[in-house]
Amino acid sequence: MQTLIYTVLLLGVMGFVAGLGLSIAAKKFEVQEDPRVEEIVKILPGANCGLCGYPGCSAYAHAVVEKGASNDLCVPGKKAGVSDKIKKIMKEK
Repeated sequence: MQTLIYTVLLLGVMGFVAGLGLSIAAKKFEVQEDPRVEEIVKILPGANCGLCGYPGCSAYAHAVVEKGASNDLCVPGKKAGVSDKIKKIMKEK
């Protein structure tokens, strides 16, 4: 019975230490993303059609912010004025 208690206690301590180590590593290696990417993703239609030349709306948003891709490539969003909204977001920062 004593062996069982020690085993459970040891596993509990090991789990706590591993969890603590993982949480510290997650904070240390956290990747900061430009908030404009999320704003652009929210205004895109979300069709993920690939007509813009990128594999999805998120990839297109990253390309606009990070690589300076054209803001008028979204074909489904042309009627909704997505291009103008992207211009406003890019000029804000």
